Amino acid sequence: MVPSERLEQIIQRFQFLEAKMAEGGGDIAALAKEYSDLRPVVEEIESYRRLMADLVEAKEMLADPDMKALAEEELPALRARLPEAEAALQLSLLPKDAADGRPALIEIRPGTGGDEAALFAGDLLRMYQRYSEARGWKFEILELSESELGGVKEAVVRVAGQDVFARLKFESGVHRVQRVPETESGGRIHTSAATVAVLPEAEDVDIVINASDIRIDTMRASGAGGQHVNTTDSAVRITHLPSGLVVTSSEKSQHRNREIAMQVLKTRLFDLERQKVHDERSASRAEQVGSGDRSERIRTYNFPQGRMTDHRIGLTLYSLGAVMQGDLDETIDALIADHQASLLAEMNG
Repeated sequence: MVPSERLEQIIQRFQFLEAKMAEGGGDIAALAKEYSDLRPVVEEIESYRRLMADLVEAKEMLADPDMKALAEEELPALRARLPEAEAALQLSLLPKDAADGRPALIEIRPGTGGDEAALFAGDLLRMYQRYSEARGWKFEILELSESELGGVKEAVVRVAGQDVFARLKFESGVHRVQRVPETESGGRIHTSAATVAVLPEAEDVDIVINASDIRIDTMRASGAGGQHVNTTDSAVRITHLPSGLVVTSSEKSQHRNREIAMQVLKTRLFDLERQKVHDERSASRAEQVGSGDRSERIRTYNFPQGRMTDHRIGLTLYSLGAVMQGDLDETIDALIADHQASLLAEMNG
């Protein structure tokens, strides 16, 4: 179990923050953030300590003939609560990802499979949109390039709300689909893939971009099949010279395009920085997303069998229709639980 000295240090830090905020000194925003983060941990510690105190008191009552019967009745219930209390306390002490509470950018691109892969990328875009709407999140499409058949060649979306990145970060990877494409006349099942990358949105303090490090080009925006053609040079392409990253935005307003492209660029650079710092979470962005090859999959959506399988945790659900309608909580909850279990194993190892 967690050493009592560590629990006491957390309590003392919490009390220090409380006193500091009452004085009104220091960086109030930073103090309030740390205080808010520690509060649920302290509540779990206090709950655990109350349970331990009740156990000690009940054991002492065994020596009192007048109280022995009551103690024998209370002890089994108190002991039964102990494993759950210990588990809750350990979970509250797990290292937090500082980006968990941030908005996220979701980037979706077709992988192998041609037109069918683009159609599936569009299905994934709608799946995440429905999931976001169900959770009350704001879903804003920043960039959308469509194929002639109505599929998605590239989509960049910003999602904002409570715990967005915490719940979406495990969606990064290659998603594989098995189904009979609309373009298939022979009724054969095809396998296609689309890549999803979920990045925590960068804040201004995270990344500083020097004007000399970027090149901004404007160009004419156009949509699929000649629709939504903008006859002015409003589309913006920003090239980050040191990293080689290129970001484009082609909304109708050039000013808005600059804002969007800079935010996406900062977020991608922030993602690269996070990956350098957190080696255990994984490699480069290219490795995270993969090439779209069928062998690099995290999840398979099998339409003929109505089955969705997440290969990382061996989870299979026979409710593919609901999943594609945005019912992702069961899968995401299982991925979070598996991640927490791994962290607990490391902490107790």
